[in-house]
Amino acid sequence: MVKKILAYMLFLGVICPLSAAAQDTLARFEGGIGVIPVSNVAVAADGTVTVARNVVRGVNPAGQIWVIDKLDAEVKTNGHITVDGRGLILGGGNNAGRATGQRVFATLICEAATPFTERNTDLAGVLLAPNGDFKIDDRLSPAPFDCASPMLLIRNAAGLAWFAAGILKQDRDD
Repeated sequence: MVKKILAYMLFLGVICPLSAAAQDTLARFEGGIGVIPVSNVAVAADGTVTVARNVVRGVNPAGQIWVIDKLDAEVKTNGHITVDGRGLILGGGNNAGRATGQRVFATLICEAATPFTERNTDLAGVLLAPNGDFKIDDRLSPAPFDCASPMLLIRNAAGLAWFAAGILKQDRDD
């Protein structure tokens, strides 16, 4: 009987804190997409060309294509964010296949429509490794209270343009 009670107490001591830790997660992102600066090109009958920039929730795109191999991020309800990015490199131009000394920071936007609030990590950013790898471990400012429509952008610290967007992980009971 004592062994059963001890086993039950051990179960509660291990499982309950794990579920509590999962509950303080505001959003998770697995995978990412690199920026394509142009979202649409329209040609009128008279030959006029109209180009629409790929603006995401009010944030302008980088001027060149960027690709990203891997992105994992977790945002906690207290605003703590961790981001592990791999292979964030230029996808076009004379420096294709390289990260050429850029610094990046993360922005979380929770609103699906204007007005948007940018919740940022340190705007000084972290340095991209030559192969495009980076890690961010910081707090978002202002801290999010809730996040109905999470959008995570990885942005250039110099020009504030977005380089990559996180893919929201939908938790499923499988």
